[in-house]
Amino acid sequence: MTAPARAGSGAASTGSADAGADDRPLDLQIEDYRRELTGYCYRMLGSAFEAEDAVQDTMVRAWKGLAKFDGRSTLRSWLYRIATNVCIDALNGRKRRAVPMDLGGPGAPVAESLREPLPDSHWLEPMPDARVCTPADDPADKAIAKETIRLAFIAALQHLPARQRVVLILREVLCWRAAEVAELLGTSVASVNSALQRARATLTDQGVSEAAPGTTPVVDPAQTELLMRYMAAFEAFDMEALTALLHSDVEQNMPPLELWFRGRDDVIAWMASGPGQACRGSRVAPVEINGTVGFAQWKPSGPNGEFEAWGITALRIEDDAVTGLSIFLNTDLFAYFGLPLALAERPDLWQPKTPGIAEGGTVAPTA
Repeated sequence: MTAPARAGSGAASTGSADAGADDRPLDLQIEDYRRELTGYCYRMLGSAFEAEDAVQDTMVRAWKGLAKFDGRSTLRSWLYRIATNVCIDALNGRKRRAVPMDLGGPGAPVAESLREPLPDSHWLEPMPDARVCTPADDPADKAIAKETIRLAFIAALQHLPARQRVVLILREVLCWRAAEVAELLGTSVASVNSALQRARATLTDQGVSEAAPGTTPVVDPAQTELLMRYMAAFEAFDMEALTALLHSDVEQNMPPLELWFRGRDDVIAWMASGPGQACRGSRVAPVEINGTVGFAQWKPSGPNGEFEAWGITALRIEDDAVTGLSIFLNTDLFAYFGLPLALAERPDLWQPKTPGIAEGGTVAPTA
């Protein structure tokens, strides 16, 4: 996993989007920042649902405090100050959100390895790409937004104290100047620079390294094509075809279960002869999730053969193979991705074409 690719100088500065005249009432201007604040709060909190709540709390506080906004700072920096306080309050006294690999080594792909699931609040949660960027966004900004919501990066951020998260996100992702961050936090530039240095060291320990800007394409046709092949093989429950698409060291995890596997043989064994057999006959539809491709899954376990929501999977793809499968079994996520909880037949939601982004984060064919 690579660290966030930085935007060009000034491109993401706190003053750039506020430049130019905007004669609309401030309460309408505030809404323009909902999507980018969602991305910021998600990076801070590691939960799409908590991020949405934090942004709504930020908006309410801003609406109530508009009379006190004197224009000495930009509207954006004022909103980020409110959002930062909301997120720090939410993080106080709370354990970091985890991924199954944080809790122990890989398990065996058998039913006996299963334990009671941990509460949803324990786990890192996914984010639909469409909640933090839109097709109309600048391609460079969209690439950075996607790259900096990747699961590995969000998981690494969870290892930072709250104020270090603020500093790293504002400095490295949003490209604020050190003086701007110091003003927001009510501290010194030296303190900000020290916090950034410590945050970078922690991310390096977590396997996150620096990368050049623009290394992550917004939509990678090769990854999309591999996703379509994977979905077709999964629906057919074709173990030979799935084996050909998995890297030998592929990892699979399934929050809220602690169990995870490492290795193609164990992933295939889970599906072919373990509890994963229950997924036979499932229907799937593609999604864009955490800066990568993935799919939603409905199992044929409902009344009269109805397909019921089961999980949403994010794929990690490297060197033309699937190297990671993060399967989120929280069905509350389906509504967040704009997906139904039940299907009567195969969803008419996917075609083997290069995708665009539909509202909610589902992959839709481009015109």
